[in-house]
Amino acid sequence: MPTNISKLASIHPDAIIGENVTISPFVSIDKNVVIGDNTVIFPSAVVLSGARIGQNCRIFPAAVIAGIPQDLKFAGEETTAEIGDYTTIRECVTINRGTAAKGKTVVGNNCLLMAYSHIAHDCVLKNNIIIGNTSQLAGEVEVDDFAILSGNVLVHQFCKIGKHVMVQGGSRTGKDIPPYIIAGRDPLAYAGLNIIGLRRRGFSNESIATIQEAYRIIYQSGLNNTQALAKLAEMPESPEKTEVVSFLQASDRGIIKGYMD
Repeated sequence: MPTNISKLASIHPDAIIGENVTISPFVSIDKNVVIGDNTVIFPSAVVLSGARIGQNCRIFPAAVIAGIPQDLKFAGEETTAEIGDYTTIRECVTINRGTAAKGKTVVGNNCLLMAYSHIAHDCVLKNNIIIGNTSQLAGEVEVDDFAILSGNVLVHQFCKIGKHVMVQGGSRTGKDIPPYIIAGRDPLAYAGLNIIGLRRRGFSNESIATIQEAYRIIYQSGLNNTQALAKLAEMPESPEKTEVVSFLQASDRGIIKGYMD
């Protein structure tokens, strides 16, 4: 049975609440909500219809989960905002639910969304991601595992951010950011590999050297994207090379430029 629920919270009788959930005073929980075991919801947070919250999450004051999309095409369709396990959502974060485009907004496991950040409709954030204070993701943005967006980052709709990326604070991007790199400077550009992050996550020197060679071809060889992909095909096969090539092939918006371009 649920425990630690304040009498000053407003909880719809149809909400499904797991074991050992803490719900603080002045929390509002709507119908069509599921909250997993051991999750803690701090005062004045709002959890609206369509929220699916995993286990062992923490939702801090004034966060709003599953608000309706800020998209004029939204017509009231039944959609969700899905939060994985062990994810922390800090003060005043807003996560909108999906639209007919994808049907859901997703934030994965072990993520940290810092204060005042915004995750718009139909975004997909995978696992172990950090979104810095006041960073704003527009609709249908995709962020892959272990990416870190520093504070005040603005991401245009439909952009993709690859695995193990670190984005400089205060940046704006309207292009895709490929995996394993640091994106910095103004305008935003390739600024080298995220070597510290890769080493912390157990990448070998050989793997890092492979990634460096791939980005030397992409950003420093003077080749266009088609030529660079052909040159990458000549490199020995590896998971890191496959990740980079797959990202480039799937990029609809094109990737950020090198800082010398």
